[in-house]
Amino acid sequence: MSNSIGTYSYRNIWKVAYPILISLVMEQMIGLTDTAFLGRVGEVELGASAIAIVYYMVLFMIGFGFSIGAQIIIGRRNGEGNYKETGKVFWNGLYFVLALSGVLILLSELFSPWLMRKIVSSDAIYAASLSYVRWRLPGMVFAFITAMFRAFYVGTTQTKTLTFNSIVMVASNVFFNWVLIFGHFGIPALGITGAAIGSSLAELVSLIFFVVYTRTSCDRQKYGLDKPAKAEMAELESMMPVCTWTMIQHTISISTWFIFFLFIEHLGERALAISNITRSVSGLIWMVLQAFSSTCSTLVSNIIGEGHQDKVMSLIKRILKLSYAIVSAIVLLFCLFPEAIARIYTDIPDLVTASVPALIVMCSSYFINVAGQVLFLAVSGTGSTRTAFKLELVALVVYMFYCWIIIGHLKMDVAICWTAEHVYAFMLMLCSGIYLRSGRWKNRQI
Repeated sequence: MSNSIGTYSYRNIWKVAYPILISLVMEQMIGLTDTAFLGRVGEVELGASAIAIVYYMVLFMIGFGFSIGAQIIIGRRNGEGNYKETGKVFWNGLYFVLALSGVLILLSELFSPWLMRKIVSSDAIYAASLSYVRWRLPGMVFAFITAMFRAFYVGTTQTKTLTFNSIVMVASNVFFNWVLIFGHFGIPALGITGAAIGSSLAELVSLIFFVVYTRTSCDRQKYGLDKPAKAEMAELESMMPVCTWTMIQHTISISTWFIFFLFIEHLGERALAISNITRSVSGLIWMVLQAFSSTCSTLVSNIIGEGHQDKVMSLIKRILKLSYAIVSAIVLLFCLFPEAIARIYTDIPDLVTASVPALIVMCSSYFINVAGQVLFLAVSGTGSTRTAFKLELVALVVYMFYCWIIIGHLKMDVAICWTAEHVYAFMLMLCSGIYLRSGRWKNRQI
């Protein structure tokens, strides 16, 4: 997106954000589909999917975090008009995540049974969780490559393709899950294993779409995508100061989320099922927020590349206003009809009723989370990814201490446990806001 005056109107911001918004919401539908289908299989499967999905996400975030760093670099090169370099970043990043996926799959196959046995107390949830993880991990190869395609298209502000890709991905996931979880077309009902296989197949479909789209609709010669670039260690080394910290930051962030669910698991299978429903609903709002946060990161990187550092704070303020307007409307809608939202995920009446308090507490956290996430991704967009990691680490330490007190020690009601989200969001907002106002991010080269 060209922008000669060095600023972005609300309309321009929305043009970048809404395809990301639609794609992320649609991608979240994969988790929603898994949860909604498994909620009709049983409480054990529903609770196990909470552990297994977050466990998978811990591993996935290692590669996804790398792609976020690559996206920031691609955005800077795109803003500078150095289009061929965006392709070099893409190809070298792709080679890296392919190797990374192989290593993670091997390590998980070796150590997941031992690790799951150590951290899960219920035998039924252990067996179901391990089954899901084993069948879900092969899809990580497809997911990592897809993450690099997404990094390229978001970094170059060509976000419209994300919408079409996500629709195809979700439609295929719904079909595969329906067939494999419940058993159709002569295939036996596989339950939670079917959910894992279906999601992996959906990742493959998503990757095929990106490959076909790039070959037919992208200006491959302009961006250096017409033929694979050589693997260059020097190029990869130049990416690592940015990408390493986004990898660590995203992995640690989701790891603490995993630990939160382990705390909840020790409160009982019902508490875990409630939290899985709450997590899935939160994921829908989270994806909307992440669309604007990701847009903020990309546009900040682009606008600095254009040489307009003085416009960064006004850009952030515009994105904050749009984010609050849309996220607040969704949160209020969910708070007005919490039981209707919970019924999407389960048809067990008392589980629906028990989930309502936790849903409302979770929703209220987004009035803080909007500012926290947008400001935090703005810090990353400046290229200060090491600083961003340090800021989030402070927030996560406070978050984990709070979880240890109210869940591990006091064993509070599950709805009270979800106030941990307020604590995390407030700390992230405070730390990121102070850093941005300090101006220490200016003139940073990547």
